[in-house]
Amino acid sequence: MNKDLNYIAALEKAMKEQYGDISVQNPKSEWNPEKQIKFLEDSKELLKKEYSAESTREKVDLDGVLIPKKLINRNNHRYCQYCDSYSFDRNDDVYFTKFDCCNKCFVKYIEDREERWKNGWRPNGA
Repeated sequence: MNKDLNYIAALEKAMKEQYGDISVQNPKSEWNPEKQIKFLEDSKELLKKEYSAESTREKVDLDGVLIPKKLINRNNHRYCQYCDSYSFDRNDDVYFTKFDCCNKCFVKYIEDREERWKNGWRPNGA
């Protein structure tokens, strides 16, 4: 590969005019042993954080579906205790918050019978 030194010089000059002196200087020119030590420490810290994050990415098999373990450990009520299903539907959020069940069980057991539900009635086996 034959380098055209005039082209390279013109390119560096244009870069310097547009972006300043720092755009054409050698990156090693400001590197020193202290920066090297700081860089290595930061790299180790980043590696520790990545390792910690990787350990929280464990998957749990829930009815044939792999779900991140951290989602199950949250106080996220996504498991319906009445039909034994795990819901991914965002529409179920209201029902889980208010009645601790999914939309399907709400329609089946609670809809138009909310007063009975509030008084403590639950389906058989629940």
